Amino acid sequence: MKLLKCAFVGLMLFMSYSLFAQENDKPPRIEEIHARKWQSLIAQAQLTPKEIEAVKPVFTEYEQSVWKMHQENREFFRSVLKNEKKIKPNYADLNERYVELQFKEAQMFKNYHLQLRKLLQPETLFKYYKAEREFKRKLLKDIQEHKLQDRQQ
Repeated sequence: MKLLKCAFVGLMLFMSYSLFAQENDKPPRIEEIHARKWQSLIAQAQLTPKEIEAVKPVFTEYEQSVWKMHQENREFFRSVLKNEKKIKPNYADLNERYVELQFKEAQMFKNYHLQLRKLLQPETLFKYYKAEREFKRKLLKDIQEHKLQDRQQ
């Protein structure tokens, strides 16, 4: 059983590595980033096949919801701040919208957590959250390094 689990984790690591090893200069699509993140979570949290099957729909729904919310708000803030008429935006309203966005995101995470804790043991869930934080740090580092490389070229 351990050999099967090790082989499965190895396969997942290989698949995630091949996603990272893309040589094109286009930034990865959000679906690719979600797939990379999922593979990283599986490997680092050492999810079992049963846990993978149970958690994946919860993960996918959460990631898509958060991305959609950020996309909508990013477009809203860009349009307000880039307005063609050079009218000064109502910063009080923008601040309220920003706080509401943060609150809504926290609520979404709380719901995500409530679902995950039904599916994973506390230690596994802790590893899962740790893997999420590490993925975000690595992603930000990769983005910063890519921007630095672009400036140097």
